[in-house]
Amino acid sequence: MPPLDDQHPISSPFPDLHGHGLWLRSWDPDSDTDAESWLRGVTDPEFVRWNTPLTLIDDLAGAREALRRKAGMAADGTSASYRITDESSGTTLGHVGVNDINHVFSSARVGYWVLPEARGRGVATRALRLASHWAHTELGLHRIDLVHGVGHDASCRIAERCGFRSEGTLRGSMFEAGRHDAFRDAHLHARLATDPERG
Repeated sequence: MPPLDDQHPISSPFPDLHGHGLWLRSWDPDSDTDAESWLRGVTDPEFVRWNTPLTLIDDLAGAREALRRKAGMAADGTSASYRITDESSGTTLGHVGVNDINHVFSSARVGYWVLPEARGRGVATRALRLASHWAHTELGLHRIDLVHGVGHDASCRIAERCGFRSEGTLRGSMFEAGRHDAFRDAHLHARLATDPERG
């Protein structure tokens, strides 16, 4: 990716993505609807069970600030945070992010969540396929990591369906639910640009 021009800053260097019945587009920190969807996503009990962000969010102001941070990381090219929407209706379904983008090591890490009402429809699988294909082809990344807490079987199945091979257990590498002073094990999956595409 070319360096950002300080004379002409842009809000996001990353394009919208279309495919598999989805439209992936940037979150808008100034949108009430986007902030409300983000808040619902990161306070959902299933999300909280498996994820402990560095900054806990419990209100719209916190959600808006989180989206501003995401926009800042997009502007500097280190993270692409996408609002997963239905391609036909535009309804928000969840989030997928290509994070920790490192062009020196040609790598990144993906993460995702889906709103409760959108679960059971293959949304995370379709979004992950779309985002990881883009990261391998358009961004030119060689390796993409996916990490989830041990016991998160649904996330494990999504990873495997999208061609992210299991590479083992990372001991004590994630925060325990709701805590920053205790840790739990995580499973590491990864996909290389040279791995075969899944259907």
